[in-house]
Amino acid sequence: MAKSLDDLLNEGVAGRTVLVRSDLNVPLDGSTVTDDGRVRASLPVIQKLSDAGARVIVTAHLGRPKGEPNPKYSIAPAAAKLAELSDLDVVTATDVTGPDAQAKAAALTDGQVLVVENVRFDARETSKVEEERTELAKELAALTGSNGAFVGDAFGAVHRKHASVYDVAKILPAYLGDLVKTEVDVLTKVISNPERPFIVVMGGSKVSDKLAVIENLIGKADKLLIGGGMVFTFLKAQGYSIGGSLVEDDQVETVKGYLEKAPAEGTEIVLPTDVVYAAEFKADAKNEVRPVEDIEGGELGASGMGLDIGPDSAKSFAEEISAAKTIFWNGPVGVFEMEAFAGGTKAVAEALANGSGMSVIGGGDSAAAVRTLGFSDDQFGHISTGGGASLEFIEGKDLPGVSVIG
Repeated sequence: MAKSLDDLLNEGVAGRTVLVRSDLNVPLDGSTVTDDGRVRASLPVIQKLSDAGARVIVTAHLGRPKGEPNPKYSIAPAAAKLAELSDLDVVTATDVTGPDAQAKAAALTDGQVLVVENVRFDARETSKVEEERTELAKELAALTGSNGAFVGDAFGAVHRKHASVYDVAKILPAYLGDLVKTEVDVLTKVISNPERPFIVVMGGSKVSDKLAVIENLIGKADKLLIGGGMVFTFLKAQGYSIGGSLVEDDQVETVKGYLEKAPAEGTEIVLPTDVVYAAEFKADAKNEVRPVEDIEGGELGASGMGLDIGPDSAKSFAEEISAAKTIFWNGPVGVFEMEAFAGGTKAVAEALANGSGMSVIGGGDSAAAVRTLGFSDDQFGHISTGGGASLEFIEGKDLPGVSVIG
């Protein structure tokens, strides 16, 4: 069984330097953090260690800077947000393990927090070559001195074999952070022992991104509610004409297989009965509600595209969610960033917020959607901080950043 943060705190951390892999991968508008959810989620573990007298070094990534320094992806705005949301004494380094990080790590005092620069500024972080990752991991570990420890608390990165997530845990005494432990506990309950009815809402643009998830949920979930761009591959598999809607033709046969297999294994796949069909992918595009059996029969003909589930579908999805005891949601069911096509996603979020069942939002775009649409995190049972990691867990895959500590 993996050692936890509590185990580390019980051993004593006063005066010790603890390296924490956090998830500060926040969206930025210039240098402004537009959604601080991940910073807030990372704060409790850092605060606990600081309060216990540890000298805390935080490493994290932001965006995809392609293995070299890029000011656009500096971790500095996220570090500033960390300081703003707490009373922590936060200092930042201008490099990952270089002279500035080394000097500031050596100068840390008890309770102080050092955030080193975006770890993905170093190409070794994501290298496929183990020796290269190990080299960086050793440099990160060296920042902690002779009696260091490592806390893995970045659920959004635990599905990656990266130096700061995986390799460093093989060098330093390693512990599972509270955020990761909670994520694993919640998702384990959802998959292994859900209170029923267990409903899964799947959205997003591509069915290919969710194939393994759907495969693993057939026979586990009572109902799979499908929305988003991926729904048009399902509708095409049923023989419907879908105009110019997003479709993955190479997945149609696979989806047909799911539609045949699911009922036999006790899972009902629920598709929309109507869609919001638009002239083009624009916020002010002309649009109309069309029944799925006659999408091309309206004014827009075959030239339109579906950008949301329709109002009847939104209502029926909400009713299914309201009756469920456990709900896992991953992926918006429409283009929620555009008001005209946000109705379906808003209906799903409202049903989750108002329902009595255990609701789990699987991170990524779903988490962004509920915040963009004005909902607060505490209206839901659990919002995952890791879209990709939560999906891979639901698929049944190993999460290297967790198993290396276990």
